[in-house]
Amino acid sequence: MKSFIYKYLAASVLCFALVANTTWASSHREAPFIANDPLADNTDVYAFRSPDDPNMVTLIANYVPLQLPQGGPNYYQFGEDIRYEIHIDNDINTTGDDIIYRFTFDRVNDDPTTFFNIRLGQQNIKTTYTLERSINGGANFSTIVTNGIVPPPNIGPRSIQGGAGLNAVDYETLMMSAIMTATTNQEKVFCGPADDPFFVDLGGIFDLGDSPRQNGAAQDGLRGKNVSTIAIQVPISVLQKDGKDVSQATDILDGDFVIGVWASASRQAMRTLNTDGSTSYSGNWVQVSRLGMPLTNEAVIPIGAKDEWNSRTPYNENPAHYEYFYNPELALYMDDTLFGGAVPAFSPLRIQRMSLGGFNFTNGNDGLYILKNTPFVTGTALDDTIFGSVLLPDSLKPRSADLWPIFHTGVPNMAPYHLETGKGGNPFFDGKPFINNFLPNGGDMLRLNMATPVTDRNSPDFSPLGLIQAAVLGLTDTNYNQSKTLEMIPNMDGFPNGRRLEDDVTRIELQAVSGVVLAAIGLWYDDFNGFNSPITQDLLDVLSYSTGVEENDTTFKPTFPYVQTPWAGSGECGGLEVIYNQPMILIPTAIEKDQVYKPLTVYPQPAKEALNISFTAENSREVQVEVYAVTGAVVHRESYQMAPGDNQLRLRVQQLPTGTYFVKMSSEDDVLGSAKFIKQ
Repeated sequence: MKSFIYKYLAASVLCFALVANTTWASSHREAPFIANDPLADNTDVYAFRSPDDPNMVTLIANYVPLQLPQGGPNYYQFGEDIRYEIHIDNDINTTGDDIIYRFTFDRVNDDPTTFFNIRLGQQNIKTTYTLERSINGGANFSTIVTNGIVPPPNIGPRSIQGGAGLNAVDYETLMMSAIMTATTNQEKVFCGPADDPFFVDLGGIFDLGDSPRQNGAAQDGLRGKNVSTIAIQVPISVLQKDGKDVSQATDILDGDFVIGVWASASRQAMRTLNTDGSTSYSGNWVQVSRLGMPLTNEAVIPIGAKDEWNSRTPYNENPAHYEYFYNPELALYMDDTLFGGAVPAFSPLRIQRMSLGGFNFTNGNDGLYILKNTPFVTGTALDDTIFGSVLLPDSLKPRSADLWPIFHTGVPNMAPYHLETGKGGNPFFDGKPFINNFLPNGGDMLRLNMATPVTDRNSPDFSPLGLIQAAVLGLTDTNYNQSKTLEMIPNMDGFPNGRRLEDDVTRIELQAVSGVVLAAIGLWYDDFNGFNSPITQDLLDVLSYSTGVEENDTTFKPTFPYVQTPWAGSGECGGLEVIYNQPMILIPTAIEKDQVYKPLTVYPQPAKEALNISFTAENSREVQVEVYAVTGAVVHRESYQMAPGDNQLRLRVQQLPTGTYFVKMSSEDDVLGSAKFIKQ
């Protein structure tokens, strides 16, 4: 009993510490100015072909970071005096945006006489929105949604489902009923609170790169926290510059189907604090936040330039900032001749200094520039007569050939940007194509080729490593590496070709800084000597590197808007919902790793209404079946009488919110088995 009490107290203290510390350490609060204006802070952008409707593309922009679900009485919302915009560039021949979706929000109080957010069917801070669309780069806008519904915060069951509250069926129904259809009858739209789909060990990353942590387990700094989501699902034919449907693409890497996506928030220049306690705004609209590629402003742009970077668009970036991509700071900690020894967590991540005996990609060196204007690059994407000096601009810019296109131009479907498969040892020959999201008429944007097919989320080949995993399969899997013919390799639709909710972008970008893309196209790591396999220890070290946080804290919806129901304010630490009249017990499979339990057979996966549990008993006994949330809190408990032999139990789970759970079967003090399951 004493051991249990100590464990309970330790978990509670850890829970409190995580909330307190990560509130001030989020990568979402990426610049000094915007950290003081969370309602306008753009946390993430996603762009992907919709997995359940591949004729559509889903664009998601999240705002307002680190929302504690229990943040009453003034729950988080969108700002009334802010323009939230999602920008699309789809034509290399035009300057600037081609399509803009602009959202503006209004709030009212149904009952200003109460301090409760929801009471007796009335809602305070009740929010609606107007959506406008421009298809001529912002010259004109037309309204396509009016009085769009924003569901209330997920305060808790009394406020949402109770008779003294909204008397709703459940929060899931509220959320899904808020999906609007634009007057164009083309776009679907959702605006509202949601689980933050991003996952990262914020505490480790920003503790001078201690990720994976050298002492202690990694912690997802966004676990159990919400964001304010804007999601819009758009037909590919609307986003494609010529109005073509994806069936008209010439192949799965058709360059005419590339779009660039970024999001922003803008405020009027003048803010006035009035004597009656209100605030008013006037003047020109000024951009205060933007985001395209994940982690650019957080981990690439230095602190002295972050506010300026936020104020600019991809079309007027400061050329002085380009140097942070050509010679990234993170690369300093992956180089033993510089500061590699000071960041032991990054020890598996080492950049090529002598690739193929002569190419040095560490900071301050030339990379591939030594081949500029030579026959080696003639006819390739590095040939000045094809794209000018975009990819080999000057000496001493070693990452202009890999990190620069990934972040700033997209990657063309030309040598050397083919997999080494089929190149015969020469990285500048044509090989197996695996990416084409080249759109060089803007800066930092999330670029997506809409012609690339969707990887089934339920396929065993689906991977959060995105294009990195596609490269691995294209190099090593006999299903794909027998020829250099263009074909769909699983996860070619993953980051950095767009960004899916599941993609582990922190891990992918750290691997990219460490030169894994160079290796994929045949510029191997230094321990390749031309005789041994290119799958060397250095390459394996990079591919097996992990920050320790590899997935979101819950599942994603299989249909639009795909983001998950927001965590409830009535939950325990992090807003995870629990049953309060039962004690917190740590999940044995997740916490007490020194104990080994027999795995239970559970199905179906995911479960919707019921979970079947198969178990063989040696004798008749009463067993207790407990379901745990990811916090380790018991959310359901039942007892069963088991007969000798094979038994099958049917556990009703329809009352549980969507998410990840653990089930444990025990008899008195004997744990009989455990398993993890997903509730859909």
